[in-house]
Parts: sequence; structure tokens; C-alpha cells
Amino acid sequence: MKDILEILLLLAILGVLIWQRKPVNPLTAKKSRKVIMDTCALIDGRIIELAQTGFVPEVLVVPDFVLHELQMLADGADAHKRERARFGLDVVKDLQANPDITVTIDTSPHERQPNDDKLVVLAQQMNASLFTTDFNLNKLAEIKGVHVLNVNELAQNLRPVALPGERKSVKILQKGSNPKQGVGYLEDGTMVVVDNAARMVDKTVEIEISRTHQTVAGKMLFASLVNQPPQQQSQPQRANNTISSRAAAASSTPKPASGRSVHDRFRRKPKPTIVSH
Repeated sequence: MKDILEILLLLAILGVLIWQRKPVNPLTAKKSRKVIMDTCALIDGRIIELAQTGFVPEVLVVPDFVLHELQMLADGADAHKRERARFGLDVVKDLQANPDITVTIDTSPHERQPNDDKLVVLAQQMNASLFTTDFNLNKLAEIKGVHVLNVNELAQNLRPVALPGERKSVKILQKGSNPKQGVGYLEDGTMVVVDNAARMVDKTVEIEISRTHQTVAGKMLFASLVNQPPQQQSQPQRANNTISSRAAAASSTPKPASGRSVHDRFRRKPKPTIVSH
């Protein structure tokens, strides 16, 4: 009888525990991802728009040495760096005010080494991604096996695709490496090299895309003018045209009414011969 009561009591306790436990839906459950913020990423500021639209993980980690670097730049003598560093500190405050994400200030001790190395080591220790716009830090993190979120690469990949044959309007800003080429930029910042547009600087022209070229810095487009102005005649051609016009004018000059040529009119008459008797 005593054993039966103990079994019933255990079953009752087990039932209460099961009832209190909240069911977890595997479709809605998500693993918390962490992203470590770099100084360049905070100064860049585009993380605010990404966080507002929900395109960043819900946990952002700002290391204490990154805040210290921003403070040192904000107190520096360089006016441009000082303004950018203060803007970076404001970005941290704006991220903390976002209710959809959690901003954590990491104050764990680190060894004496450059900040880039500290960021990579911290990302490895926390099994987190690294948010940066620094090209060299990006390469270093990839070598060390750290996942990198680079907003510049994101912007490059989100640019609309321009196919050969499409027509666009672009303003020619400068001459290209080729003397006949002109260089302009689309609204999204894509550089366009236009043939025979060197004389169109500071003018907006209609172009037709001919081909695309992918580089490390991004995508480059090559195009040609849709309505090319008539090319100026070369110097030998102008000279030939001048000679032809002069010859035509000379052939159309009317002859004297007497029927004699101009040379006959001014030819010296022979003297009469005097015969003596």
C-alpha cells in the first residue's frame, strides 16, 4: 500500500511539472546570434537602418576597447575624425534605444595587442560574427575562420543589375584613361566608362550598356553614346575640300567677251617691219 502511494505521488508531481512547462514550437524557436561591432562600423552608421529593418541579429556586442578608441578620436585634434567619432558614440546610444535588439558592452580583460586582433579573438571566444567595414580586418577575420558582416559588400550585392543593351542617362564627370573615353556614375554609385564621351564632360547624355566588368572594388559598366554627334573632319579632308572648291570656282569664271583669253589681251604686239629703199 505504501509503494502505491509513493508511485501516485510521483505521478502527481510529474503531471504538475509537465503542466507548468511551456511548449516550444520548433518552427518559431530561434537561436540567439551575436555580432561584435567594430569601430569603423559604428562610425559608418548604417547599422542603425539595418537594425530598424530587422536585418541584423538581436544581440550586438560593443567591446569596451572600441568605446575607448572612439573616445580617444573624439578628443583628438583632427576635426574630421573628431566629428566621426562623436557620431559613432551617438550610434551606440541609438542602438541601445532600439527595443528590438540588445546591446551588450563587453568589459572582459584582453591581452595587449592591436584592436583588430582583439576583435578576432573575442569573436572566436564568443562564437560570434564580426560587423566591420575595414577591408584588412575583413580579410584577417576570414583567414581566422570568423564570419564577417560587411555592409559595403551588402550594398554592392544589392545594386540593380544592368544588362547589355539597356539605355540609361548619365552625367559625364571626367575623362577616362583612354583619351576618347568619359567617366560617369549611376545613381547607385556604379562607375560607367563611355566611349567617345571625352568631349561631353559636365553634360548628361544617353548611353547604351555594352558590357559589365567585375572588380574587387565592385562592378564597372562600359557603354557607348546613343546619339553620337557627327565627328569633325580631319585636317587632310578639310584641305581637299578647300582645293576642290577653289578649282570649281576657277572653272566657273567667265571668259572675256572678245573671245580671247586673258593672256591674249596682255600679250605684247610685234613691232612693224620698216623697209628702206
